[in-house]
Amino acid sequence: MKVALKVCTFNVNSIRTRIDLVTSWLEHRDNDIDVLCIQEIKVVDEKFPYEAFEQLGFICEVYGQKRYNGVAICSKLPLTLLERGFNDERWDQQKRLMTGCVGDLNIINVYVPHGDLRGTDKHKYKLAWYKQFFRFLQEGYTPDQKILVLGDFNVARDDVDVYDPEKVKDVIGTMAEERAVFNEVINWGLIDAFRRLHRDRKEFTWWDYRGGAIWRDEGMRLDYIFCTQLLLNSLKQVEVDLWPRRRRTPTPSDHAPTIAVFKDQLESQS
Repeated sequence: MKVALKVCTFNVNSIRTRIDLVTSWLEHRDNDIDVLCIQEIKVVDEKFPYEAFEQLGFICEVYGQKRYNGVAICSKLPLTLLERGFNDERWDQQKRLMTGCVGDLNIINVYVPHGDLRGTDKHKYKLAWYKQFFRFLQEGYTPDQKILVLGDFNVARDDVDVYDPEKVKDVIGTMAEERAVFNEVINWGLIDAFRRLHRDRKEFTWWDYRGGAIWRDEGMRLDYIFCTQLLLNSLKQVEVDLWPRRRRTPTPSDHAPTIAVFKDQLESQS
């Protein structure tokens, strides 16, 4: 019998700083996540807190970097065909991409560069990274496979994905050229799971630490779970869990996790 798969993306903004928050949150949810993709772990592989996740039933595969970036996939299910990065020395200086499979399901965990003001090197790098990721999809996958692409994309796709389109017009994350390269990736064959189920809902995944933005809900939707068409009929639920973002202690990340449920994706163990 097939049972549901619950997957999550969460930018933790330093896993060692946030490990008490993450484990408390998982326990708060009755530890119901099957596959947890985390970004911005900011730690080298050997210093990742593996044991804390193992105590909750996860095995973690890590692609880390000191002080910056870094991604990990923590799974209760066997992960196969693990790959770290683009296999390109230029692009893999920053640790931002990790892939693996759960059965016949491809999981692609990404942490897109934040960027900077228009015309800066960081801004150009962000646009180029998106182009590189698009090539990575084209060369390594086809849209008729079972694929989940999830992570922090550092772009609010549309005006509905920001709290006030006029106040945050043409800033980092809403620039037209950022949205254009983001949509080029999506148009390869990806479906925005949250937006498919909640077509007009304003709901965010990131809030600035400054000024109590979380309490006024002045945020942006920067974290996404995308699926290919083959998974669309299995999509049952997508939610943003505000519990870990609304903590005062332990100190929260500036992001909240996004969780999706895909029915009939796992073989029951009973």
